[in-house]
Amino acid sequence: MDAKEFRKRGREMVDYIADYLENIRERDVVHNVSPGYLKDLLPEEAPKDPENFDEVFKDIERVIMPGVTHWHSPYFHGYFAPGSSYPSILGDMLSDAIGCIGFSWVTSPACTELEVVTTDWLGKMIGLPEEFLHCTEGPGGGVIQSTASETVLLCLLAARTRIVNKYKKENPEMNEVEIISKLVGYCSTQANSSVERSGLLGAVQMVKLIPDSNHSVRGETLRQAIKRDKDKGNIPFFICVSLGTTGTCAFDNLAEIGPICEEEGIWLHIDAAYAGSAFVCPEFRHYMKGIEYAETISINPHKWMLINFDLSVMWIRDSTLLVDAFNVDPVYLKHVNQGKVPDYRHWQIPLGRRFRSLKLWFMLRSYGVSGVQSYIRKHVNLAKQFEKLAREDGRFEIVAEVVMGLVCFKLKGPNELNEKLMEEIIEDKRIFLIPAFDKNVYFLRFAVCAERTNSRDVDYSFSVIRDCANNVLAVHSKTPLKHTPVVVDIDQQPRYKGKLISHNHYSDDEQEI
Repeated sequence: MDAKEFRKRGREMVDYIADYLENIRERDVVHNVSPGYLKDLLPEEAPKDPENFDEVFKDIERVIMPGVTHWHSPYFHGYFAPGSSYPSILGDMLSDAIGCIGFSWVTSPACTELEVVTTDWLGKMIGLPEEFLHCTEGPGGGVIQSTASETVLLCLLAARTRIVNKYKKENPEMNEVEIISKLVGYCSTQANSSVERSGLLGAVQMVKLIPDSNHSVRGETLRQAIKRDKDKGNIPFFICVSLGTTGTCAFDNLAEIGPICEEEGIWLHIDAAYAGSAFVCPEFRHYMKGIEYAETISINPHKWMLINFDLSVMWIRDSTLLVDAFNVDPVYLKHVNQGKVPDYRHWQIPLGRRFRSLKLWFMLRSYGVSGVQSYIRKHVNLAKQFEKLAREDGRFEIVAEVVMGLVCFKLKGPNELNEKLMEEIIEDKRIFLIPAFDKNVYFLRFAVCAERTNSRDVDYSFSVIRDCANNVLAVHSKTPLKHTPVVVDIDQQPRYKGKLISHNHYSDDEQEI
């Protein structure tokens, strides 16, 4: 493919993408294929000779689209919002064309410096304290990671290095393995599964804290857990506070937890992957009260800020804690301007990195702060609309307070009734939802996700849910369901029908939700 054909095919692809997104309502939101479907559509070996791109283009619809779940459909309400916008897509196109691997400033200065500027822009937009920004004299600043999952692991490893070095200095008789075996981190039972996974990867214990009736971890709960672990001879060193949990979009009590972390020398990381984008609206910033106690915070603009996957932003108060923990600096990576600007390879797990700040820059300039605020508020209002419909129906109840773009709801009745409702919605296939489980209650999550979702789409989605509920309740009235009680093991892990149910048996963005 030469430049002439690339121009032609590029225009065709842009037209195809625009048509796909503008007409996405016409596509079934859920795929209708079975595992292995693609094998029957493609040859067993790659083509020996080049094929005309016309044939490749035709196979997008024949081969790919049948197996796609359309995340940007207005009827996709499953995971948290998948970000997308035309400026963001254009930014990715340019990034792919430039193709730099921006692990240090010298490899492409624009790649590093635009990231410095745009993470500062975003930090100011959501109201972060100045010490988290590059534009101050301190060692703080922002960095673009791939996902919040990667960020949690990165912060946990940095915190582990800090505490190990501290204990080795204070207790020369203790070796590193012995210290790590005693380390304990904390998170809510409702934290994203990536937090527990980070503990496994970091070889440290992660203790799950039970939230209060509002799904929020309180300071006293943490204090008691710290005391128990200290009495056992363990070393508390890390906590991941959730601002907007995956299951119910609940907010841990940062204002209570923060002072305890400062008192105990515990690294406080804030996971605000979804809800953090909403802090661009001043009316939501009260959930950040206590942020001055945090060491790190991350949000995912690729969830709720019109940015295509992947782009997660992490801010740290003292970047030397990352650089010192992961600094491997061979001669071929050195350059004469080291120390004058960030070399982001020290701020992340991979070495290579894409020019992701381009799509953030394009989007922020195209929408402005006011445009992003309007987008967030629109989704919140649509969630309130769905909540109103569910309450007015009379057969449903709302499980958690509706704060942002998520409504947690269920039919009044036993868990099994709602499990049947979920099965009916899955079989119906007109909309896409996922369930969740908290405090022995099985419920459904309605997330407002797509940029194009409007009031009519919410009405339609509720009508589908209402139809499915009618079917389930009609069967239930003839053959009452036998309620299977949910029991809680001594380790506080809930089980339903004898099977262990994860608090996050759905994914996030790769995750991830």
